[in-house]
Amino acid sequence: MTTSRNENAQAAGLPAEPSGPPPGDFLGHPKGLYVLFSTELWERFSFYSMRGILTLYMVSVVLAHLGEEGANARADQIYGAYLGFVYSATFIGGMLADRLLGQRRAIYIGGFLMSLAQFTLMTHGLLTRSGSTAAFLQPMFFLGLALLACGNGFFKPNISTIVGTLYTQQDARRDSAFTIFYVGINIGAMLSSFASGAGQRWGWYLGYMFAGVGMIVSLFIFTFGRKWIAGRGLPPAGARLLGPGRFGVPNVVPLAIGVLVFLPLAAYLMSRPELVQGLAVIISVPVLVYLLFEAWRAPREEGARMIVIIVLCVFSMLFWGFFELAGSTIQRFVDQKMDLNVLGFKLEAAFVNNFINPMLIVAMGVWFSGFWLWLDRRGRDPSTPVKFSLGLLQLGLGFLVLWWAAEQAGPTGKCSVLWLVLAYFVITTGELCLSPIGLSMVTKLAPARLVGMFMGVWFLSAAIANVLTGGTVGPMTQRYGFGQVFLMIAGLTGAAAVLLFLLSPLLKRGMHGVK
Repeated sequence: MTTSRNENAQAAGLPAEPSGPPPGDFLGHPKGLYVLFSTELWERFSFYSMRGILTLYMVSVVLAHLGEEGANARADQIYGAYLGFVYSATFIGGMLADRLLGQRRAIYIGGFLMSLAQFTLMTHGLLTRSGSTAAFLQPMFFLGLALLACGNGFFKPNISTIVGTLYTQQDARRDSAFTIFYVGINIGAMLSSFASGAGQRWGWYLGYMFAGVGMIVSLFIFTFGRKWIAGRGLPPAGARLLGPGRFGVPNVVPLAIGVLVFLPLAAYLMSRPELVQGLAVIISVPVLVYLLFEAWRAPREEGARMIVIIVLCVFSMLFWGFFELAGSTIQRFVDQKMDLNVLGFKLEAAFVNNFINPMLIVAMGVWFSGFWLWLDRRGRDPSTPVKFSLGLLQLGLGFLVLWWAAEQAGPTGKCSVLWLVLAYFVITTGELCLSPIGLSMVTKLAPARLVGMFMGVWFLSAAIANVLTGGTVGPMTQRYGFGQVFLMIAGLTGAAAVLLFLLSPLLKRGMHGVK
């Protein structure tokens, strides 16, 4: 006789997994969506407040001893390595949630670590501001980055996973829900531009301080809104953090040891980003082999869907590797090559570059959400692979605009900030075609037992991409200039968009009816 999952959970002293929809709707969606929306909003406020000043802070403080040219290239490499750890940690965080912690507990652990990270960086900013030797304090800076990466690994994949559990696989509202959720992310990012601007103008530590406060607000919202999630995100049946694991050792012990080993190791590697670039290549091969093995041993339709996830993650690597240059190469381009005097006000690069993209997503995100539903009701909603190809094409067009802006600025001049607005408008429409759809795609196509892990794979692909682009684009920009690098990126992403569009009918068949 088989035992149900709920019976297993009850035997282990855990709450039973809910079988029905979450309680209460608001504006056509479960109220739990808006709890997760608000939680992620403030977590993203925290993340982007820090990201908005990270490269500039490294160039002017942490790496100032290298000189301007050396600091610029090195800052881009460290930024890429940092994002590599931020996204790759989600792979492990997703698996831990699936097999031990549950998504809720993982979110709390991640939130605590990220708030600790932001206040560590704030302390670094205060000490360097008071005249302390920046080189002596470098270990503190890289520890802050490691804490952020570790915390994000626990937090990021698991809150997205809970969003997916609010809907059935065939619910047409799913893509719409992830777009709404994505709008929440970008409201937080838009608000963070004020914190980043304040940090650049009045003291870097302010940006980190606001980021830490935002993370605490995020955890409070999640705590007080749990009833609307209706039991989603609980630990798997029989899993107990304080209970005995292998060799009779409580599960919490190896978890704590793993975190304590990760932090100094990640801090050391981020301070030497050239090592991370080689490590990214080494890691990607066994991960790909393992994913293909899981797909091979799965039932036919399930395995085919897993293959589709893997292929789309490969194409998403190109998107995210170049998109995330917004925090490094594009940030420096705005700071060095754009006239930021607007209506008589001198704006900070950290504010301008952090504000435009999320502002456009907030303005257009709900429209896109309704647009997908409108197309679905008429049987014309593009398949997920086609949406991905559109995202890549528009990213390429955005970098074509940036190339033209660089040509207008020339070697010594400056270009209008309106070029940045136009570039981000095109890039943002591409982002809305790919990013929220990608999150939804993973939760629809991944087997229920592996959804957290595959959400981690989604972010791991971005991790590898960011490490590789951070290691190459920064030095190439110093050698060839912004314009030539932007033109090269436009060509690569355009070619990838065409290839994916040609493959989309085959990939759609591999999805076996999942929209």
